[in-house]
Amino acid sequence: MGVVLRLLKQLVAVVAVAFAGGMVVGAVQGNAPLTLVLGLAAAALAVFVYARVVRWSERRPPVEVAAKGAVAATGRGVLIGVGMFAAVIVNIAFLGGYRIEGLGSVWGAVGLFGFMAAAAVTEELLFRGVLFRIVEELTGTWTAMTLTGVLFGLSHLFNPNASLWGAISIAISAGGMLAAAYAATRTLWLPIGLHFGWNFAAAGIFGTEVSGNGTPQGLLDGATSGPALLTGGAFGPEASPYTVVFGVLLTIVFIWLARRRGNLVPLRRGARTGVNATLSQ
Repeated sequence: MGVVLRLLKQLVAVVAVAFAGGMVVGAVQGNAPLTLVLGLAAAALAVFVYARVVRWSERRPPVEVAAKGAVAATGRGVLIGVGMFAAVIVNIAFLGGYRIEGLGSVWGAVGLFGFMAAAAVTEELLFRGVLFRIVEELTGTWTAMTLTGVLFGLSHLFNPNASLWGAISIAISAGGMLAAAYAATRTLWLPIGLHFGWNFAAAGIFGTEVSGNGTPQGLLDGATSGPALLTGGAFGPEASPYTVVFGVLLTIVFIWLARRRGNLVPLRRGARTGVNATLSQ
């Protein structure tokens, strides 16, 4: 009961600030400088609220969002996220599914920077900081990764131009990869950076769709064409099989690091007994 109450307290706090931040940032999305400032402010506020509610509800310092090492860890995550998307889009382009038609909008990229920062931070605090971390305590790393990955994928079904395959792709690639990145480092900064790097590279640099949301144009005027199975169609490259492949590969790397560092949490005896009892009925 105590764990459930703790989970609810943290969920309510993070969802509230995510909703408020999303409303404010969305309202000024046509104004790039204001979107940048308010997006970064919403991200900072979300981290502050998360840290406060964790300290209050768990009586411990929120080391997963500690300031020390945050810049370096976030930077590494951004590089991985940008590199991963670049690998996906290069493979799509090689088969004729993506082309650059010209330059896009610098101001569009500026606004997307703030918008994607707010989105990446709030989603990681919610799905990895609250849900994965607490569920992992109860069920172990593998079960928590599966459950929260499925929830992360399902949450994208509410987006415009959503598709079942897009949600499945996100659940497999991003859901597993981001949880594994947290398990490997026990800091939220790496998955936050990775999440932001992927999203900003997709929309802010290469000018492609992100999760079917109808994102504004970034630095490049990019166009996708051809089979949706290759490009991800209206949902964007997140629904491309290349994304699944590279996401799974990175998940394997992060899990290997987590195992090597002794960061994997085994299935608890009580949870294992409950599962066995259920299966035997």
